Amino acid sequence: MLTLTVTCPKGLEALLADELTQFGWQAVRQSVGSVRGQGRLDDAYRAVLWSCLANRVLLTLARAPVSDADSLRALVQQVDWREHLSSEGSLAVDVSGTTPQLRHTRNTALQVKDGIVDQFRDHGLARPSVDLQQPDIRLHLRLHRHEGVLSLDLGGQSLHQRGYRLEGARAPLKENLAAALLIRAGWPERAAAGEPLLDPLCGSGTLLAEAGLMAADMAPGLLRESHGLERWLGHVPQLWQALCDEAEQRAKAGLAKGLPALIGRDLSDEALSAARGNLARAGLDTFVTLEHGDARHLPIAPAETGLVITNPPYGERLSEIPPLVTLYAQLGQQLREHYGQWRLALFTSNPDLAHRIPASPARQYALFNGPIACKLFLFDLAQQRERHVVTDEAGVESSASAEHASEKTATSILSEGAQMLANRLRKNRKKLAKWIKRESIECYRLYDADMPEYAMAIDIYGHQVHVQEYAPPRSIDPDKAQQRLMEALQAIPEVLDVAPEDIHLKQRRRQSGTAQYTKFDQKGRFFAVREGQAQLMVNLTDYLDTGLFLDHRPTRLRIYELAQGKRFLNLFCYTGAATIQAALGGARATTSVDLSKTYLGWLERNLKANQLDFRQHQRLQADCLQWIQRHQGRYDLIFMDPPTFSNSKKMEGVLDVQRDHVALIDGAMKLLSSDGLLIFSNNQRRFQLDADLMARYEVKNVTSQSIPPDFARNQKIHQCFEFRHRIMS
Repeated sequence: MLTLTVTCPKGLEALLADELTQFGWQAVRQSVGSVRGQGRLDDAYRAVLWSCLANRVLLTLARAPVSDADSLRALVQQVDWREHLSSEGSLAVDVSGTTPQLRHTRNTALQVKDGIVDQFRDHGLARPSVDLQQPDIRLHLRLHRHEGVLSLDLGGQSLHQRGYRLEGARAPLKENLAAALLIRAGWPERAAAGEPLLDPLCGSGTLLAEAGLMAADMAPGLLRESHGLERWLGHVPQLWQALCDEAEQRAKAGLAKGLPALIGRDLSDEALSAARGNLARAGLDTFVTLEHGDARHLPIAPAETGLVITNPPYGERLSEIPPLVTLYAQLGQQLREHYGQWRLALFTSNPDLAHRIPASPARQYALFNGPIACKLFLFDLAQQRERHVVTDEAGVESSASAEHASEKTATSILSEGAQMLANRLRKNRKKLAKWIKRESIECYRLYDADMPEYAMAIDIYGHQVHVQEYAPPRSIDPDKAQQRLMEALQAIPEVLDVAPEDIHLKQRRRQSGTAQYTKFDQKGRFFAVREGQAQLMVNLTDYLDTGLFLDHRPTRLRIYELAQGKRFLNLFCYTGAATIQAALGGARATTSVDLSKTYLGWLERNLKANQLDFRQHQRLQADCLQWIQRHQGRYDLIFMDPPTFSNSKKMEGVLDVQRDHVALIDGAMKLLSSDGLLIFSNNQRRFQLDADLMARYEVKNVTSQSIPPDFARNQKIHQCFEFRHRIMS
C-alpha cells in the first residue's frame, strides 16, 4: 500500500475524501487543503485520471524530521533516485513551508536538487538536468511542524487544468472548484434524472463543461495531453492504459445515450466565443446550447424542474456594487417567476448581494475562489421569501401588458425596509418638484439620512445618481448597515427610473490632508450639468467629491447677479464653479486661488465648457492664507469657502477654519475695494464668528438665505456671512 496525499482548494476536503474513498483509498484523513490516505498504484492512477476535485496527487517517497540543511540532505538520501529517474532525465522541485534554518523556499529546492544529483554522481552516473516547465518527474517537499515530507507529483501539473480551457473570461472559476459547486448543488443526481441545467452568466463556460463531463461520465484526465506519471521510472504503462481504455469506453457510452439540456447565456460576445472554444475542446459543443442574453430577462424554463447554477460578478470595487444589486435582485425575481420549481446554486464572495435573491437559502457552503472567501448559496425557489410590491404614489400597483410583464416583475420586488425608503424618496421628490421645475434645477439633494437607519445622502446630477454612505456609528451592526445599503441600492433605480449603471456609490469618511484629492477610480468620466446659465463639469466616479457643492447653489447664483463689471476673487476656489458664475455674470476679470493642481485643472475644464477666454481668468496654485497676506491687488467681489481643516504637505502649517478665520477674513478685507463685498462661508458645524470682526466690519449673517430647499432639513450644512467695510462718517 502506498501513502498518498491529494491537495485541493480549501473547503473541498470533505468532498475530496468521499471521492477518494470511492476510488478505493483506505485510512482517508482530512486536513486543511489536503486529504491523506493509502492505496495501491491503480488507486493512485484512478485519482489522477478521474478526480474532479484534486489539485495534485502526491506519492510519499520519504518522511523524516527536518530542521536544517543536514537533516534535509538526510531526508533526500533516504530515496534511491535511480528507481524514479534516469541520469538523462529531468526534474523540478517545489517547496512549501519553512523552518528557522530553511527560510527561503527557492534555496531549499536547490538543496533538494543538489542532494539528488550528488547521489547520481556518487554512483558514477551523469547528473540529471533541471526543467521547471516539463520535467520527467516533479517533486514536492512540504515542511511543517519540524517534519519534511518528500513526494512525487503523479499528475505533473495541477489537475484542475483539464486541458479544454485555453480561453477564459474575466476571473474564471478553476475547474475543480466548478466541479465542487456542481456536486454541492446536487447536479450528479439531477443529471441522472435527466433534468436540465442553466448558467445565466456562463462566462467562458467552465460550469457548463464540468456539468457536461459529469453527465457524460467522462474522466477529466482523458482531456490532458500528458501526465507526470508517464515519464516516471516506477510507472506501469499496462495498468495506466487499462484504466484509460475503461474511461474512454465509459465516456463513449455516456455521450451516446445523450446528455440533459445544458444551457449557457451571457451578454458578452467575447465570453461566449471563449465558451464555444472550451466546450469544443472538451468534446461537448454539440451538447450545450449557448445564447446571447441578459440574466435579468430569462426565457421560460425548458422543464418543470432543473438546476440554475451561476457565478455572477462579486463587485471588487465599491463603484461596481449598484448595478450588481439590481442584477442579483432581478435575476432572482426572474427565476422565481419562471423557474419556481428549480434549484438555484449561486456562488459569490458578497453575501449581501446574494440576499437580494427573493428566497431564503436552504443551505450555505463556505468555499474559496483562490484567496477570496466565498459562499455557495443553495435556494429552493419554491420556498419563496415574501416581498412587497412597489406601488405608485396613489398606492396602486402599476399594470403592464403581457409582453412586458416579466420585465415589470423583474424590477418590482422590494423588502419592507427598501419599500420604506422608496416611499420617502417619492415623498421628497414630490415635495421638491415645483421648485425644481420653477428654477430649472438639474442637480439637487433628494435625501440626506432622513431615516436614521438609511444613513446616506442621495444627490441627483441630471440623469445620474450620486450616493454617499455615511460611516455608521459603532452601535450599529456593520452587517445590518450593509444590508440597508443594499436595500437602498435596490430601491433607488425603482423610484428614480435610472439605470443601475448610472448610480455611483461612495463611502463618506472623515477626510484629512490630501485624502479629498485621492482618486477612487480612473474612469475620467466628466460630464456637464446646468446651473443657471453655467455648464459645470462634474465627475461622479473618480473622487470623493463630485466637483460641485450643491448646498452653495444660491450663493453661486447670487455671485452671478452681483458680478457685472466687478473684479472677482475666488479663494479656496475648488473646481471654480463660483468663478464660472461670476464670469458669465459679466465680471471684468476673475482670479481663482487654490492649493490643489487637480482643482485648478478642473476649473480649466469648466472655462472651456463655457467658452470663456482664459486670459481674463487668472488661476493660481497657492496657499490662500499666505497668498492674501502677500498680495496687493484690489477686488470688488470676493468669495471664500475654506475647508474646515487642512494639513496638506504643500501648506505652511495647518489650516483650522475656527482658529484661522480671523486672519483669513482680515487678509481678504485688505484686498476688498471700499464698496466691495466679501462672501465668507464654511462647513464647520460649530463655527463661531469672532466678535471683533463684527466690530471692525459690517457683517450680515445670510446663512438662512443661502441654504436651498433641498438642504432645508440640514440647517447646519454650512454658515454664510457677508462682509463690507464700515462707512466712515
